[in-house]
Amino acid sequence: MSRALASTPAADGFHMPGEFEPHAGCWMLWPERPDNWREAARPAQLAFAQVAAAIAQFEPVTMGVSRAQLKRARALLPPGVRLVAMAHDDCWMRDVGPTCVVDRRRRVRGVDWRFNAWGGLAGGLYFPWDRDERVARRVLDLGGLARYRAPLVNEGGAIHVDGQGTALVTEECLLNPNRNPHLARADIEQRLREYLGVSTIIWLGKGVFNDETDGHIDNLACFARPGVVCVTWSERRRDPQHAISLDAWERLHAARDARGRRLKVTKLPMPGPLTLSAREAAGIARRAGTRRRVAGERLAASYVNFYIANRGIVMPLLDARSDRLAAQRLKGLFPGRRVTGVPAREVLLGGGNIHCITQQIPLGRGARKRS
Repeated sequence: MSRALASTPAADGFHMPGEFEPHAGCWMLWPERPDNWREAARPAQLAFAQVAAAIAQFEPVTMGVSRAQLKRARALLPPGVRLVAMAHDDCWMRDVGPTCVVDRRRRVRGVDWRFNAWGGLAGGLYFPWDRDERVARRVLDLGGLARYRAPLVNEGGAIHVDGQGTALVTEECLLNPNRNPHLARADIEQRLREYLGVSTIIWLGKGVFNDETDGHIDNLACFARPGVVCVTWSERRRDPQHAISLDAWERLHAARDARGRRLKVTKLPMPGPLTLSAREAAGIARRAGTRRRVAGERLAASYVNFYIANRGIVMPLLDARSDRLAAQRLKGLFPGRRVTGVPAREVLLGGGNIHCITQQIPLGRGARKRS
């Protein structure tokens, strides 16, 4: 495997582009662990296959699959989805995969964050996580992309950027002592500037209520384009999400981005509240070292957890009472893209959604072909 570069992206003139910029393709990982996915992950595999097929309408998709699952994955996935044998502990490619950066010549490189399963031994979701820790490097090696090894425990779902110098993060996640207890806020900001190539960091407070990632930003808010943000919203004042979203709304309106602009903020309705059913919980195997899922617990459902593809948006369908309104809002935010909805409750049951299980590779030199 490749050696990491000794410098930083910012020092080399690289920055993380917005997710709405052109992609060379998308990476995913195939679910299989029975202690996170019910019924030996069979329902989740069908959902992941639908997500992959939806994205493949717009751009190339590569799926990392354990050798034991290659035959089943091939049978369920469209022929155009490329399969790559890849060991992994679970399937959250957004968090274990690389965060790609580009320079003015559109050369593409990748940032390999340190990963500790969302909290390590002090609140992490499973142990061990050593195979997940190697995924980003493997993806970059297969794509022939140079790698930066960041001295920061971080996940791709914990950051959102506008591609013009601004990053969105939450205090609940990045300041959590189970990530980087030796670093103060100023230290974390400095590392984000060095490895994302940003100059302005907008801190929101908490993430979506009961989000087991400790409040990832990608479930709460994201950039639709520079200067435009969407945020998950609950109108129910007694719902704990209402206060969280209101705080985010106020912070976003008070902020200015790296170019001095005030932000335009659009609300996406929150589905539910949705909870884990007894039947769903009964289908999940128990294993020491893995977070136990309990019937009745609230699921961190959010329409903000969508994937921006080339000329398309792939959004989760979660609640018939709110799916249509969420789709309408997304069509308004992305008028040049076709919005495609995919039933995604099975993904949600595992702790995340469509954005969490995908990772884009930006189009550029060194990433022109399927990466």
